[in-house]
Order: sequence, then C-alpha cells, then structure tokens
Amino acid sequence: MVGDVITGQSTGLLIGLVFGLIFVEVNSGDVASSHWSFGLRVTGVMIAVILFVGLLRRRRSLDRAGQAAGRFDRRYWVVMVVEVVALLGGLVIINRVLDADRFTVAWVAVVVGVHFFGLGSIWRDRVLYLVGAVLTLLGLAGFLVGVAGGSAGAIALVSGVGSGRVGRGAIPGRRPGTAVRPVSVNR
Repeated sequence: MVGDVITGQSTGLLIGLVFGLIFVEVNSGDVASSHWSFGLRVTGVMIAVILFVGLLRRRRSLDRAGQAAGRFDRRYWVVMVVEVVALLGGLVIINRVLDADRFTVAWVAVVVGVHFFGLGSIWRDRVLYLVGAVLTLLGLAGFLVGVAGGSAGAIALVSGVGSGRVGRGAIPGRRPGTAVRPVSVNR
C-alpha cells in the first residue's frame, strides 16, 4: 500500500523528510551534551513520523481529488544532476584541498538550499524559495561560525540540525482540503 501511495510528487517530499531526519540524526552527535544529543535525535524521529503520516494523508487527499500528477520531468533531473555535481565537487575541495572537513555540513546545507530555488522555479511553488533561502542562510551561518572559531559541533548544530529541522518542515503544504494544481510538463 505504501508503494502505491508514495509516488510522483510525494516521492520528492519523502526524500526531503528522510534527508532532513538524516541531517538531524548525524549532526546531533556533535552537540556537546549527550543529553541534548539524545533529545534532538528522539525529537527528530518523532517529528519525522508525524510528517510521514501527514504526507500519506496529503497524498490520499490528492488522489481522491484527481490531482496527484507527477512533477518529475527533465528540468527536475537537471536540477538534481547540478546539485550532485556541486555537492561532490565542493566536498572534494573542502575535504581534500582545504582539509577543512568541519565545513562539510555547511556546504551541504548551502547546496541543498540553492537546489530548492531550482525546484521552486520548476514547480512554481513559492514555499520552496523560502525553504531554499533559509537552508542557504543556515549553511552560510555555519561557515561564519567556523571562521569565527566555532567547533565542528557548533557548525553541525547551526547548519546540520537547523537544516534538518527546516528540511523536514519543507513539505510544501497547503491547508488541508485545498487543491494543488498540477504543473504541465510540456513547455
């Protein structure tokens, strides 16, 4: 049943939810207090479960309204390829050339944030511009924290945990019962 429910647009939302959870879980380990780290991780899982249930409900609502059109055309894949190239290229430079692996999470947040601008343009969804701006700013804030002498844990908290919280909340939601217009993939 879940395989039937999670298709098209919902796949992208599920990916955002999973990566948001991963960001929180991985980057919470660098928080100084193990109590805070454990609390952040447990909270991350609880919020992910709540959002997943909301995603399932939204998908069912769209299915009933006949508006669950897929939104993954060639433009989407171009954005994804550019994102992967930017991620990998930047990580090679940060980790191998600059030997500054503490900035890895900040770079990931910046690239993921910028990719939301591309998706917002393709899908004509202003919420994605907001998410992109916040993630990009959290990534840049992580760089600033590091340049100012902050620890890897401080960078992970700002750019990693912060982005994970935003990313999981980024399910482009509408008020329950409102329609989402499908976007034509033919231009």
